[in-house]
Amino acid sequence: MATSDGNSALGALDVPLQLGMADMAGRKAAILACQQLLAERGFSPGAIDGVFGPGTQAAVIAFQRSEGLLADGVVGARTGAALLGSTAAPAALPSVIDKMSLMVVAQMFPHTAQGSIKRNLPFVLGALTAAGLVDRPMVLTALATIRAETEGFEPIPEGIWSGNTSPGGHPFDLYDNNKKLGNRGSPDGSSFCGRGFIQLTGRYNYTRYGPLLSPPQDLVNQPKLACDPAIAAQLLALFLKDQERPIKEALLARDFRAARKCVNGGSNGLDRFTDAYLIGERLTA
Repeated sequence: MATSDGNSALGALDVPLQLGMADMAGRKAAILACQQLLAERGFSPGAIDGVFGPGTQAAVIAFQRSEGLLADGVVGARTGAALLGSTAAPAALPSVIDKMSLMVVAQMFPHTAQGSIKRNLPFVLGALTAAGLVDRPMVLTALATIRAETEGFEPIPEGIWSGNTSPGGHPFDLYDNNKKLGNRGSPDGSSFCGRGFIQLTGRYNYTRYGPLLSPPQDLVNQPKLACDPAIAAQLLALFLKDQERPIKEALLARDFRAARKCVNGGSNGLDRFTDAYLIGERLTA
C-alpha cells in the first residue's frame, strides 16, 4: 500500500510529475506513491522505484483514459486527486492569464494594430477566466482562433466573399436552408451569418448560446449583438468550453489541423492559427 507520507506528497503536488523525473526536489516520495496507487488500481507501472520512466507514463495514460481525464501521461493536480480517490471538485488548472500581456499578444498578432488588442484583450481574458479556461492550451487556442477568424482583434460580421453567397443571390443565401446550422430558409442565412471573434454561425448557435451569456441575451432577435466585444468574448469562451476536451486531445498530439477543425469545422485560417499558437507557446513557456 502507498504510505500516508507518500499520499501526502502526492496530494500536495506543486509541480506535475512527468517522464524523466526522479528524486528531484524531493519528488521521489510522490512518484513512489503514484506508482503504488497505479499498481493498486490495476495499472502496473513496472518497477516501483521512485523514477518516472516510460512504464509509469504508460500506466498513467491508461489510468487517465479509464477515468475520463486528458491522457497526457502527466500527473498534475487532477490526476493526482483521482489516484487518491478524491471526490472533491476538480482542482483548478495552472493559469497563464497573467502572462498574456499586450506585448505577448502583440507578438502573436504581428499584423494587427496594438490599439485593437489593447481595447479588446481585457474582454477576452475576462471571459476565459469566467469560463474556467485559464490554462495555457485553451488560452492560446482562444487567441489563435481570433487570429484565424478576425486577425484585426475586432469582433466582425462575416463578409459576403466568404463563399456562402451564390452568384447573383442575396447575401448568404447558401446558408438559408442549411439544416446543420438550424436555419429555416430566408432570411436565416443573413440573419445568422458568422459574427464575433469566433464567427458564431447559424440559428442553432444563436439560439443555444444567447441564454448562456451573462446577462442572457436574445441573439435570435438581436443577432448583431454577437459583434459587441463583451458578448463576442463570452461567445468565444462558451464555444471553446464546449470543445475543450477534443481541442486538448488534438493539441496533445500536436495536430493543429484537428484543433482548428474543432472550432471552425475545417482548416480555414490554419496557418494563422498555428503561427499564433506556437508564438504564444514559446513566449509563455
